[in-house]
Amino acid sequence: MKTRVIASLLMALSLNAGAADAPNAAVARPLATIASLDVPRYMGTWYEIAKFPNRFQRKCTGFTKATYTTLADGTLQVVNRCRTDKGETDEAIGSARQVGGPISPKLKVRFAPAFLSFLPMVWGDYWVVDLDAGYQLAAVSEGKREYLWILSRTPKVDKASYDALVARLAAQGLDVSKLEVTKQE
Repeated sequence: MKTRVIASLLMALSLNAGAADAPNAAVARPLATIASLDVPRYMGTWYEIAKFPNRFQRKCTGFTKATYTTLADGTLQVVNRCRTDKGETDEAIGSARQVGGPISPKLKVRFAPAFLSFLPMVWGDYWVVDLDAGYQLAAVSEGKREYLWILSRTPKVDKASYDALVARLAAQGLDVSKLEVTKQE
């Protein structure tokens, strides 16, 4: 349990870590989000299709998914699960809140213990930067473009949809060469 708390705290802190400046002109522009997010439609399970490598998922070897649930107080519960190289399920439970109004595509996510929630540094940015009209395929990042996740309602995505999404992300200045495809089968 102590290890999970420390790992969650490190994950939250790392979301706020700085990213190196890239020479790409698209990077010079602020990262654009989608126009609006219908949070109730976004709730449910999303499978990780690809991601930028990061410290807090280094134990994950695949089968990664996130489940979002609205709580009675209006906040969101986030449950991230993945399989480790030992075949065990690793789970991190966090909290999220929308920032900027009821249709804002920007959220703040915390995996640190609730008693630390008063600390700004434990909240990481979670920006929905791409989402299809059917709420089936999404991309999540943050303003520094250090993190990126491609998520789908299904464990597999057809190549044409994936390639089109990756092209849109590259046009936003995200270094898509860093994407690692996540094993789902």
